[in-house]
Amino acid sequence: MIEIIKPNFTFSDERGDFNELCQDGWKQVNVSSSKKGSFRGGHYHKKSKEAFFIIDGALDLTLENDNGVEEYTFKKGDFFVVYPYVSHSFDFKEDTLMVALYDIPVVKSDGTKDIHDRGK
Repeated sequence: MIEIIKPNFTFSDERGDFNELCQDGWKQVNVSSSKKGSFRGGHYHKKSKEAFFIIDGALDLTLENDNGVEEYTFKKGDFFVVYPYVSHSFDFKEDTLMVALYDIPVVKSDGTKDIHDRGK
């Protein structure tokens, strides 16, 4: 249901951190900020593979598909991929800033979206 990945390149010094997430392969990139105590997700994508990089904060992730349920906790610097047909729900334990990358755009050329409610 999930793959834990690492940035291509990371660098840290007294000035801060630098993370190269990818060089190619992703077609849509979003930045999302979420407040502590908020909830997002509860959906899946039929075609889109989605990666998340946590810039700052912490969250609990619940994944669900026909094979069952898995739960994870992620924090600053974690990077992971959620595959098609895996419902994903985020419970933000801290104010969180993250990047979401999609291998294909979520909005199709006909205007419909590859976002489907869990259980449908």
